[in-house]
Amino acid sequence: MPKVSGPYAPGTPCWVDLMVPDQQAALDFYRDLFGWQGEVGPPETGGYALCSLNGQPVAGIMAAMNPDGSTPDPMPPTVWTTYLATADLDATEKKSASNGGQVMVPGMDVMTLGRMAVASDPTGAVFGLWQAKDFPGAGIVNEPGAIIWNELNTSDTDAATSYYSKTLGITAAAMEGADGYFALNVDGRTVGGMQALSGIDGLPPGTPSHWLTYFAVDDTDSTVDALIRAGGTVLKPPFDMMAGRMAVVQDPQGGAFAIIKATGPEAA
Repeated sequence: MPKVSGPYAPGTPCWVDLMVPDQQAALDFYRDLFGWQGEVGPPETGGYALCSLNGQPVAGIMAAMNPDGSTPDPMPPTVWTTYLATADLDATEKKSASNGGQVMVPGMDVMTLGRMAVASDPTGAVFGLWQAKDFPGAGIVNEPGAIIWNELNTSDTDAATSYYSKTLGITAAAMEGADGYFALNVDGRTVGGMQALSGIDGLPPGTPSHWLTYFAVDDTDSTVDALIRAGGTVLKPPFDMMAGRMAVVQDPQGGAFAIIKATGPEAA
């Protein structure tokens, strides 16, 4: 399913974006790494850059700034945010609160494109919510340079399972052949994964619960080499696993993400 033409089912990861201190540097880095095209957007959108791949929207990159347009001090961490689709943002916000989540950025209109909010689950993992209007989300997935997987790494899989099920209708099921790993499902379709932080090798102590974005690549090792040359950092060197060959990396400004040359089932 490389191209997405219709709306995403509620609960499905539908978009990712990156907030960075230096927006242009990030645009240049991901252009060279993944072949994305994008430029700083107009003032009315806060300069938000819509990046495209093969003519289809694939991710967003924005400069870190305060609501009044000033530069934050201290600067927030550079992070990729996973957005989950919802048919009713206001109702989902209320469910989130009643199920132990917190609303970090209340629902707002984004011109005629849709409505967005940012929330955190009871284990502290931050994610976005997107109610589509004119813009459904990523127009291309599961091919090199595009999103291929979204993964919740959490301090409490039971609490996370309950929260996402009650809030967004996402169910979790143990994934066959992957001890301690869970498939996240929407309407019987696997749309992402979940695992306990305690089961991940090599994580720095105190790593908080988080959503991790995976991008597909043609060659994991050569992409890692290119990332290093461009000033990025390798958090987990390339290794083989049941779904393919992957690595976990950071861009030069500290944004963490995974890359994978997939050989097994994938979803976005």
